[in-house]
Amino acid sequence: MTDATSAMDKPRAVRNVAVLATMSAILGSQLPVYIIIGGLAGAILADDPGLATLPIACQMLTGMVTAVPMSLFMGRFGRKAGFWLGTSLAMLGGIFAALAMLRGEFWMLCFAYMFAGVYQATQGYFRFAATDTAPDAFKPKAISLVLAGGLVAAILSVQIVTRMEGVMSAVPFVGAYLFLVVINLIGMVLIAFLDIPKPPPAKERAQPRPWSEILANRNIPVAMLCAMFVYGTMTLMMTSTPLAMVACGFGTPDAAKVVQWHVIAMFAPSFFTGSIIARVGPRPVIATGLTLLTACSAVALSGIALHDFYIALVLLGLGWNFGYIGATSLLAANHRPEDRARVQGLNDFLVMGMMATAALSSGKLMATGGWSFVIIAVIVPVAIAATALLYGTIVARQERMAT
Repeated sequence: MTDATSAMDKPRAVRNVAVLATMSAILGSQLPVYIIIGGLAGAILADDPGLATLPIACQMLTGMVTAVPMSLFMGRFGRKAGFWLGTSLAMLGGIFAALAMLRGEFWMLCFAYMFAGVYQATQGYFRFAATDTAPDAFKPKAISLVLAGGLVAAILSVQIVTRMEGVMSAVPFVGAYLFLVVINLIGMVLIAFLDIPKPPPAKERAQPRPWSEILANRNIPVAMLCAMFVYGTMTLMMTSTPLAMVACGFGTPDAAKVVQWHVIAMFAPSFFTGSIIARVGPRPVIATGLTLLTACSAVALSGIALHDFYIALVLLGLGWNFGYIGATSLLAANHRPEDRARVQGLNDFLVMGMMATAALSSGKLMATGGWSFVIIAVIVPVAIAATALLYGTIVARQERMAT
């Protein structure tokens, strides 16, 4: 892209980033709501305590299964069509979740969370949509600023849980689930303001490359591995936190506040993470994220006082921010437009698959060995991601020396 073209495209990119960041703030608030109350609602309805987090796992698993089809759908019909579809299904999720609580049906709750999973897969492409019209130099900042909308989402989500818990029904969480329907109606209006062109007809596009050629660029598998293990680590701990806190004698409001500060830590650094990546590159930023996740594990193992949960979950959020945005930027810089739908689809398939595994495992780990089992399990994916990053860095250095 020439400098002149970049200058012409940047106003459109800035507008799209503003719209996508607002969507991330408003629509994105529903995902922390689902996470915060999912395990608690599951614990109320499930006969087996080990299945308490199954609704959240259903959300993650459905997101994994639909990540690739949703990417291909957008590749054919455009981002706006895909976002409208995901948001419409999210409204159904809120309705069915409310009905599940009213009727006391655990499996209906799991079904509702599957609709939420389709939406989660859809929202995952907000960050990539920000790069569709952005000049190359603006892409890391575009990704980072869109994810910064999650800061507002964190604050809004806790307000939804705490203020809507007893509204509309004496049954827990019905009001919160129904309020998500309103959230999605607002989101559908915001989507109309996006200015992202539809993909050209298939016959006018460059032919996608074979996977062997795509993955020969070692940055792509390294970025995917780091993204999936960073997100999996975050999901494992965040999903377990409300259950662990209640088991330690804390109430739902305490758990909601801890998760709120965790989500704030996830997104607040996004205002400058993109600038850091533009200056030093994505690899050092990913390494910083993995270091913070290691520190999070150490704090969580040190005690179960309220401040231990706060510090550990803040470190978890910061580690996710640097690790995930760094991995996303590394991926975005290393695939071609004609490979976009397949590469982004595979990446989010792997990420959502790891999230589903983490969400399902968290309930079993909590039921079997408690909070300490969850923390010990976190060490494994962080170590794998660090190994992949080190390998990719060594290979990249050798390739630079060879040229």
